[in-house]
Amino acid sequence: MATERVEALLERTDLSSSKSCNTTELQETGEGEIMVPYLMDCRRKQKQVFRQLFVVDDMIQLLAGLESVDQLLDEPCPQNPGNGARSAWKTLKAEYQEKVEEMEGLISTLQIRMEELQAKRQTLNSLLSTLEMKKEECKEKERITAKQNQRAEKQISFQLEDSLQAAQNAMHLCDGQLSKLKDEIEKRQARINDWTLLRDGLQSLVTMTHKGMQYRLLSVSPSELCLELLTHAGEKPLEPLRVTITMTTKDEFHLQVLQGTAGLVEEAMNGPLRQVSVALEEVMEKYISQGEMLSEIQSLRARYAIDWCPAEKLLIFLKTATKVCHLRVEEGYPSHGRAVLLSVRKDGNLLDINDLQPPVQHPVLTEWLEFLSSNPNI
Repeated sequence: MATERVEALLERTDLSSSKSCNTTELQETGEGEIMVPYLMDCRRKQKQVFRQLFVVDDMIQLLAGLESVDQLLDEPCPQNPGNGARSAWKTLKAEYQEKVEEMEGLISTLQIRMEELQAKRQTLNSLLSTLEMKKEECKEKERITAKQNQRAEKQISFQLEDSLQAAQNAMHLCDGQLSKLKDEIEKRQARINDWTLLRDGLQSLVTMTHKGMQYRLLSVSPSELCLELLTHAGEKPLEPLRVTITMTTKDEFHLQVLQGTAGLVEEAMNGPLRQVSVALEEVMEKYISQGEMLSEIQSLRARYAIDWCPAEKLLIFLKTATKVCHLRVEEGYPSHGRAVLLSVRKDGNLLDINDLQPPVQHPVLTEWLEFLSSNPNI
């Protein structure tokens, strides 16, 4: 039975044996209009007969289980006769309907896939035809290309000879340039060796610049040194003075003094390398000669909001955000020069400073700042 169903399904899915429903023919003969009411009436009668059969079946089962007539009179009437058969019938009907839908879905899927395969087959045939055409075109192009290659081979052979000659000439030229580069590298290496010797000599000169001078080497490169010069141990403590020494290609040096927090004016010095120790000693003597003043300024930075301009020898004291005092330091301070109050600004306006004077005579910067910071009139 299963084999017959499979064969019937294959016959339905076979495109060659499938036939389309000719609705036009049914309409012309008029059979559709006659058969539909007849089939509907037959279906209604079948349902009615089935219900009667269910009732008869239940009655037979009931009578078969009775032992006497009294038991029939005493037993209550059963509710919903034919319930079991009806439920079984409905279950079978639902299962049948489910299988029908499943088969219809499978058939639809199979038809769609067959249509897709047919479309792919047509596409493949068209591609195959196109490929054949392309193949013929390629053969023709190969024949044409072979002829062109034969002509081009002769031209290439001549070009190769010319290129080979040009390459040999370029090789000879490169050999000459390579020899020049080797000579230049040797000269540069010798120059680097000379700079290394000069750097070592400069380091030894720096150690001998001043008897009591100490230094700290911060960084070293083939052409530049960065140093921190320290003052003598017996003098007032000063912050290190940072300098950079750059060696040029003409055996000369360029010395740059960096102000930083030391308070010294930034300056630059140039000269031959043999005089670098003299330049370092000169810079250090200038720094030490102002050591007392710079030491005082450096200590005041930790106590007050000040700004020191070494070029103008001007000290700016910021008492508050709106109160600014300017003081000038004379040359030779503190032994031969004095600290003078130049101006006081409050809210952008100049104040009269004629009555502003510390209680001591010839006050130094520290005494001025202590007086100004504690004066209530400012």
